Amino acid sequence: MTHIDAGAELDPVHPVPIPASGRARGLTAAEVAQRVARGEVNDVPVRSSRSVREIVRANVFTRFNAIIGVLWLIMLFVAPFQDSLFGYVIIANTGIGIFQEWRAKKTLDSLAVIGEAKPTVRRDGVAAEVSTSEIVLGDLIEIGPGDKIVVDGACVEADGLEIDESLLTGEADPVVKQPGDEVMSGSFVVAGGGAFTATKVGREAYAVQLAEEASRFTLVHSELRTGISTILKYVTWMMIPSAIGLVITQLVVKENDFKDSVARTVGGIVPMVPEGLVLLTSVAFAIGVIRLARKQCLVQELPAIEGLARVDTVCLDKTGTLTEGGMDVTEVRPLGGDESYVRKVLGALGESDPRPNASLQAIIDAYPDGEGWRCTESLPFSSARKYSGASFSEGNGESSTWLLGAPDVLLADGDPALAETERLNEAGLRVLLLSRATKDLDDPGVKEGAKPTALVVLEQRLRPDAADTLRYFEEQDVRAKVISGDNAVSVGAVAGKLGLSGTVVDARQLPAEQAEMAKSLDEGTVFGRVTPQQKRDMVGALQSNGHTVAMTGDGVNDVLALKDADIGVSMGSGSEATRAVAQIVLLNNSFATLPSVVAEGRRVIGNITRVATLFLVKTVYSVLLAILVVCWQVEYPFLPRHLTLLSTLTIGVPAFFLALAPNTERARPHFVRRVMRYSIPGGVIAAVATFVTYLIARHHYTGTDALGAETSAATLTLFLVSMWVLAIIARPYTWWRIALVATMGAGFLLVLVVPWLQDFFALKLVGVTMPWLAVGIAAVAAAALELVWRWVDRRFTA
Repeated sequence: MTHIDAGAELDPVHPVPIPASGRARGLTAAEVAQRVARGEVNDVPVRSSRSVREIVRANVFTRFNAIIGVLWLIMLFVAPFQDSLFGYVIIANTGIGIFQEWRAKKTLDSLAVIGEAKPTVRRDGVAAEVSTSEIVLGDLIEIGPGDKIVVDGACVEADGLEIDESLLTGEADPVVKQPGDEVMSGSFVVAGGGAFTATKVGREAYAVQLAEEASRFTLVHSELRTGISTILKYVTWMMIPSAIGLVITQLVVKENDFKDSVARTVGGIVPMVPEGLVLLTSVAFAIGVIRLARKQCLVQELPAIEGLARVDTVCLDKTGTLTEGGMDVTEVRPLGGDESYVRKVLGALGESDPRPNASLQAIIDAYPDGEGWRCTESLPFSSARKYSGASFSEGNGESSTWLLGAPDVLLADGDPALAETERLNEAGLRVLLLSRATKDLDDPGVKEGAKPTALVVLEQRLRPDAADTLRYFEEQDVRAKVISGDNAVSVGAVAGKLGLSGTVVDARQLPAEQAEMAKSLDEGTVFGRVTPQQKRDMVGALQSNGHTVAMTGDGVNDVLALKDADIGVSMGSGSEATRAVAQIVLLNNSFATLPSVVAEGRRVIGNITRVATLFLVKTVYSVLLAILVVCWQVEYPFLPRHLTLLSTLTIGVPAFFLALAPNTERARPHFVRRVMRYSIPGGVIAAVATFVTYLIARHHYTGTDALGAETSAATLTLFLVSMWVLAIIARPYTWWRIALVATMGAGFLLVLVVPWLQDFFALKLVGVTMPWLAVGIAAVAAAALELVWRWVDRRFTA
């Protein structure tokens, strides 16, 4: 292929002469070794995950760990061991969080290596794939369609090389590159091929890529994480005045033993902190990543698991998603010419492209011999153009120019061959037109006047799992839209074979205005002849209509749409550029993995919503109890050991199991609103019931041990109400959920009946009247919980 100087004009139909001379050899092994020794290597940061240090820092140095840590240190000095148990729980939680995130990191890193782009580098005249981190300054890197430019460089060779820089510059049209032109990391090849020399590597190149990183990796919005941050902000503001009031009441107003007052003050503050909520969210995400990794699914951004569960529209690229990448030539239909001559032309066209796409590869497999024809000029295929071409010097000395591409693009309206093409498309076959051009390849109107010579019929291999996956999405009310650059009728026939019904639309007839396009997209199901820019516009139009959109694809023509979609899903065999912008990469190339990702996301969202409600009921009743204690000027009813016991049995242990359990509930929006609708009334009911029991017990019991008996009665009521909250949240019941609730109840009963546990937790029910009254108040509170939560279910639909 030729090294060209001409062609400064950015014309997408710009052919390149084929070279007669040799090519650059690249660096020698000695030169590579010298550059490695000087540190001129491409040691860019890995995207896939945080470092171990960052994981530890994120789990240890949190606002709530600081609060709990200070209170724990105080309790170690002023109270018995059992009143400082909450500190050891926090240490265990933090350890679990670090371990699970580290496991997820190891899994992600190992998968990232499998899915890593391997640029082709020419050294000593030999081309070989190397890791991106092994590129050195001055390396000669070969590129072709779908390849991502991994470092900044200068173009050395170009053969119809067209590079898309839209992710960096916003420029929609591909840029034709000539030798000497700059190529930027973050752009990608859409047509042609060539080579460039690396001019910036490592940290220097990464600094240049910062703008690309900002535009390319638009981090997935996580409603869960944003919502939990909002909740924690509210909790902090509620805690401050409540804690101050509690400190003043217990230490200043009430003239009790100092250590006991400190212990009861800490006992009031500690349960206000929803310490396990952030932990369980991180663990749920981390375990989700590990589960998906076992199915060869690389999650490049953790919240993408959640995002795919919220998706209501999936845009599917046909090739590589619904069909397998390979194709087979089933027949060649000459249009009045000699079939043996047509076979020679097809064989020569196959030899003219060093990086054939799937269609041309099928032709190469069928007709591998170019019969001595020499390619003198080539026009690479591009998705925007819909055809490729080449000029040849035939074996007999004659010259000819040929085009191969979409019949409905190359043929004039009304041409008889279009009717035959339509009939073949209706059978789900892919059809290419071979036509002989009368104009030069560098003529923008080269297709005009070209003589149709033959139809090449290709059969696409349907993915065996595609029909089941489409059926799953239909059952889950997720609408599938097939968006393809192929003929609309052919795409519609393929979709029909997979059980996907709906209107078939030729995208060339779609309105350009976004609102009108959105309306057409809502009405249609299958869209053919879609250009790469149109795919991007279609994703934007669906989003403007309130849809959460996932886009799947594997080709370079899908990159722009994948980047703009709420969730981008790429096949592992897809182009480097596609894998780079996708949040989820299916390394096993199985479309059937997507339901697993959706299910994992639903598990995370549904379970964290349940668990958040549990934690926040505790926060609400703790804050309200502190306020009631301040208003009534009484001792706080609990020591830290009591609330550690209650938190463990009614929240900590059950929440861990509930957070990781299967959950197929449909993901719903407004996380914070839904959680607060349940946790505020639940917390208020629990606090009021507990405080009523405590006040009655204060009148019922007298003597030196009265406070211990009052605390035990109040603890019984709070435990029973909290258990009822757990019983509601655990619905719908399965055998293990019933067993979980029953086990927690048995654990509390064990504390009440085993003497040494009674002493350890300072829990001893005195008499008969007050304990049964505590149970009665708890029963009334449970009934109130049922009524209020059912009213919330009916009143608010979120």
